[in-house]
Amino acid sequence: MEIFGPIIDDETRCIHYHTEKDIIAIKFACCERYYPCYKCHEEHAQHTIKRWQQSQFHTRAILCGHCKHEMTIHDYMQSSSCPQCKSTFNARCANHYPIYFEM
Repeated sequence: MEIFGPIIDDETRCIHYHTEKDIIAIKFACCERYYPCYKCHEEHAQHTIKRWQQSQFHTRAILCGHCKHEMTIHDYMQSSSCPQCKSTFNARCANHYPIYFEM
């Protein structure tokens, strides 16, 4: 799975967000490419962000950087950890949901 943007390790951490729990990448609805965060997308994509619509929340668009499991948006929003490897995600990412997802 290719991750775009300035990643700093093999668990999808980037120059913007790189705590122990910053281990997800998001497939953006506008380009179908995985980026670690919206800042990476803004800096490297040549277009504006298009949010995932609620009717698309069944789409596998979240990648666990630890085990590389792809999960649906709905599953990601309902859990604080990866359903496959149980790695904990950064709870503060929820503050950015309105950037990525129609709320």
